[in-house]
Amino acid sequence: VERRTRDSTTGNNSPPCAGIAGKKCGSIILSAEELGNCRDSATMQFCANKLDKKDFFGKSDPFMVFYRSNEDGTFTICHKTEVVKNTLNPVWQSFTIAVRALCNGDFDRTIKIEVYDWDRDGSHDFIGEFTTSYRELARGQSQFNVYEVSVVTCTSLVDFSLSLLYPYFRTQINFTVAIDFTASNGNPSQSTSLHYMNPYQMNAYAMALKAVGEIIQDYDSDKMFPALGFGAKLPPDGRVSHEFPLNGDIENPYCNGIDGILEAYHESLKSVQLYGPTNFAPIVNHVASYAAAVQDGSQYFVLLIITDGVISDMAQTKEAIVNGAKLPMSIIIVGVGQAEFDAMVELDGDDIRVSSRGKLAERDIVQFVPFRDYMDRTGNHVLSMARLAKDVLAEIPDQLISYMKSRGVKPNPTPPAHTPPGHTHHTQI
Repeated sequence: VERRTRDSTTGNNSPPCAGIAGKKCGSIILSAEELGNCRDSATMQFCANKLDKKDFFGKSDPFMVFYRSNEDGTFTICHKTEVVKNTLNPVWQSFTIAVRALCNGDFDRTIKIEVYDWDRDGSHDFIGEFTTSYRELARGQSQFNVYEVSVVTCTSLVDFSLSLLYPYFRTQINFTVAIDFTASNGNPSQSTSLHYMNPYQMNAYAMALKAVGEIIQDYDSDKMFPALGFGAKLPPDGRVSHEFPLNGDIENPYCNGIDGILEAYHESLKSVQLYGPTNFAPIVNHVASYAAAVQDGSQYFVLLIITDGVISDMAQTKEAIVNGAKLPMSIIIVGVGQAEFDAMVELDGDDIRVSSRGKLAERDIVQFVPFRDYMDRTGNHVLSMARLAKDVLAEIPDQLISYMKSRGVKPNPTPPAHTPPGHTHHTQI
C-alpha cells in the first residue's frame, strides 16, 4: 500500500511510504489518539522505603518507569527516572513533565509506575509496581500519595503445582541445562546472531535461560546445576562435542545458580567455535543415564534445552525420548530465533505421541515453546518472561505424577506444611 501525506503548514506532499518491489515486507500499524488541549506541566519528586533487595552483593539500584495508559488498554512509557545506586531507600531527583504526556490531560486516567533494579547487562530486575492518577498525584505530599509497591509472582500457578508434589512424593527434582552452540545460530560477534555478545543487552539464549532458570532454581536446595553445551568445536584440538560442560570442568559441570550458568555460557562463547551438526540424542541420553539409576520416585530429572530448532539426528532423538519416557525425566525445549520449529513441535508429542522403531512413547515427556511468542510488544519484558517460565514448566507436575502412577509410587497420606516460593511482597513509595 502506498500512502502520500500532505504537510499542513506548507501544503507540500511528502514522499510516499512504500515497500520494496518484489518483497513481502510485512505491515506497520499506527495507533493515533487526539491530544487534549491541556498545557499544564507537573513537577514531581518520589522517594521509597524498604524496597526489595535484588543484588546478591550490595543492595538494589532502583529506578522508576512511568506509563501513560492508552485508549486501547495498552501502556506507553512516558518517563524514566535516574538510577539511584546501592540503596533500598532511594530519593529520586525531581522532574517536570507535561500533563498531556502523562495522561493526555485526563486527570482520572490510570498512570502505571514500575520500579526496577538496574543491571549493567540490561536485564533489570522487577521490584514492583503501583497505579495512580494525575488527580491523586496533584494532591502532593500527603497520605494519599503513599503507595504499596506490589509484586505477585506471575508464575504462582506453576509454583503452587510444583510445590504440592514435594510434600506428597518427597521427590527431589534435578534440572540440567543444555545450550545449542551450533553454527546455524550465527557468528556471536555479529548482531544477527542469536548468540550475539552485546555488552548492553541480553541475547535470546540468555533471556530464555534467565526467565526459566530463576523459577527452577527455587526447587533445588543447593542451587547447583549441571550446564552443558552441544554442537561446538572445543579448544585446544578443535574436536566437536555434543555434551561439553559450560564451565570447562568435565568432572564437575555444576554451576552455582542461574547467574553461574550465565557466566559460564558467556565464557564458553569466547572459547569455543560454533559448529555442528545439531544432535539432541547425546544430551537426552546423558540425562537418561542418571534417571535410569534412580527409579524409586525419590528423584526426578528435568532437561532444559535451549536451541534454534535445527536438528540433525531426529531419528536418534525420537528413540532417546521413547526410552526416556520409561524413566523419571522430562524434557523442556525452548526454541529461539525465527525458524518454523516443525521438528520441535513433532518432538513435543501433544497431537501425536512420539514413536521410534514402531514403539510409542509410554507417556508425553516433552514440552516445547517458541521464545518469540513471549516477546511482549508493549515492551513489558518482565511479564513476557514470566509467561514463558509459566508455560515451559506447566506440564512438569502432570508428567511427574504420570510417572509415579506408572510405577505405583504412592503419595504420603499426610503432607507436611509447605510454603511455595511464589509470594507477595509489599514495600512503600
